Amino acid sequence: MTKPIRLLVLGTGGMANTHVMHFSTISDVQIVAAVDLDIATVRAFATRHGIPNTFTSLEEAIAWGEFDAVTNVTPDRIHYPTTLQLLAAGKHVMCEKPLAENYAKADEMARAAETSGLVNMVNLTYRNVAEVQKARQMVIGGEIGQVRHIEASYLQSWLVSKAWGDWATESQWLWRLSTKHGSNGVLGDVGIHILDFAGFGAATDIDHIFARLKTFEKAPGNKIGEYDLDANDSFTMTTEFTNGAMGVIHASRWATGHLNELRLRVHGDKGALEVIHTPEGSSLRACLQDDVETAVWREIEVDPVETNYQKFITAIQTRNNLQEPGFRHAAELQKVLDLAMLTEVERREMAV
Repeated sequence: MTKPIRLLVLGTGGMANTHVMHFSTISDVQIVAAVDLDIATVRAFATRHGIPNTFTSLEEAIAWGEFDAVTNVTPDRIHYPTTLQLLAAGKHVMCEKPLAENYAKADEMARAAETSGLVNMVNLTYRNVAEVQKARQMVIGGEIGQVRHIEASYLQSWLVSKAWGDWATESQWLWRLSTKHGSNGVLGDVGIHILDFAGFGAATDIDHIFARLKTFEKAPGNKIGEYDLDANDSFTMTTEFTNGAMGVIHASRWATGHLNELRLRVHGDKGALEVIHTPEGSSLRACLQDDVETAVWREIEVDPVETNYQKFITAIQTRNNLQEPGFRHAAELQKVLDLAMLTEVERREMAV
């Protein structure tokens, strides 16, 4: 009989509830503890999810030690110090994206994970979209021929819609608009998602980039209370990929009419694919073979896939510390994000 994996939840914000929901469905997982700085917050979270142990510091939890793995759902700037502590303590780690605030920190985390031999994963959640995994298989299988052009977008509208809450009054949104609160704007928040979505789905990596970033006026002086609203709201990026294709990638929080939509189009010399993912569901369309002549697109049925959460637990059980998406992959994506900010300043294309 497989020994259950004892899991600790680090950070109890909104996304932590999603992690617990997913891990709770895996029979070989016992969620044994939760950690948050505020005692009332962590106890309420533990009560809601039936978690037996709570701590108000990571140091306390590590001293206790009765856990095998951690899902790190802390704010972006906290990922780096806490993950390094956990790896040093011999714990497997799934970390929310982005891995760190910059490439130097992300690279250090990846090197620490590689040295430790522990399972390390980054929760790039759109890997859970079966349609993008199928698209990747079709590209690798040569079904659309040589890839020539790639288009990818991540569109959100929470700066113009209150469907998810009122960003101007709620800290969970305001911190995402403030660099001093650890945000790298839409580029850092969802840029890593769309870069991964594009590169993974098209089975390639980014080789050269040129990016433009824009911060729009959102309040008098672009300031609300302690929050300077200086993080970028939109970005556009022209890219060249390692497979020789050209591409465009863009994202915005001002995309009126799109609550949360990822789109990927991959055009080859023998066919093309399109993946669309929204909160309502996902779709994969293809234009292949004889349909290329008449530009007819057809829906492709896709089977469910294993989630990141399941992969993380399986990797621990099988001692597969090379499971993807891992820390090294996330660090390389962070390098692209860092270079994107530099290209905005220097106004020139840069090699990754």
